[in-house]
Amino acid sequence: MSNLIVIAYPDVATATSVRDRLFDLQRQNLITMEDVAVVERRTDGKIKLHQSANMTGMGAASGALWGGLIGLLFFMPLLGMAFGAAAGAAGGAMSDVGVNDDFMRQIAAEMEPGTAALFVLVVRSTPDKVIPEIQPYGGRILQTSLSQDQEAQLREMVQGAAAH
Repeated sequence: MSNLIVIAYPDVATATSVRDRLFDLQRQNLITMEDVAVVERRTDGKIKLHQSANMTGMGAASGALWGGLIGLLFFMPLLGMAFGAAAGAAGGAMSDVGVNDDFMRQIAAEMEPGTAALFVLVVRSTPDKVIPEIQPYGGRILQTSLSQDQEAQLREMVQGAAAH
């Protein structure tokens, strides 16, 4: 089961730096993330989602592959690829995996303009190695699906970074 962790940062650059650091830690197999996104509340009040996965592009690539294979059966691989890519892109654009976009917008609407939040859907992690890596960035825990003890420990560690 995945756990959702939402951390607020004073700006989008800090949230993006933490996201990038988490990607590095995932490559080291210290954390496995199902989804990660940065949500920015711009100074004009508009909300911008910075998703980690481009579902439209992935759908188009998958559709082109399958369309090309099916097109080979009917001796029209290029036509099959074109139709497959279009269908895959449309399907990818309509799919929403990971953290719900409406939920992210709802949280961002309550944030101060100019700030950002990092949404992380964690499948598995090694907290004693991951938390010290993101602790220097500080942040404020907005919401989690962790147990009360785990959330309290996470808040304490993040607040410890703010005190330094």
